[in-house]
Amino acid sequence: MQSHPAACTLAYWHEPRFSSGAAHGNDLDFIAFWQDLYSARATIVLNGHDHDYERFAPQDPDGKADPARGIREFVVGTGGNHERIFAASPEPNSEVRMTGMFGVLKLTLHAQLRLGIYPRSRQILPRFWKRQLPLIPAKPKITY
Repeated sequence: MQSHPAACTLAYWHEPRFSSGAAHGNDLDFIAFWQDLYSARATIVLNGHDHDYERFAPQDPDGKADPARGIREFVVGTGGNHERIFAASPEPNSEVRMTGMFGVLKLTLHAQLRLGIYPRSRQILPRFWKRQLPLIPAKPKITY
């Protein structure tokens, strides 16, 4: 990654490091991988595995909030298999959680990160499912 510097580095794999999903939850096997990504200043991690949607605020490999250089993780397990529930208490830095809907996540990466959840059917989504977030802000301000 050092030989290919970029404004945004996105990594993806199946099982999430952080998840509020009741079936699987956090996966400690990915701590070292997250540390490597964090050291290389990765911006986004996309995962699946838990059959739900969850978005995390930027955080470090230990799950501590880090708005200045943390990695924003998306768990997007909305691909059409059976839905699952969330644990009673969400993980720290979990901003949005959704279950009970199948669909896709669309990310548009520019100076701002534009995202939207697009359902498989004609389900109506609350307005916060379409967002524009700072991707690489000088002084991040992400509030909900």
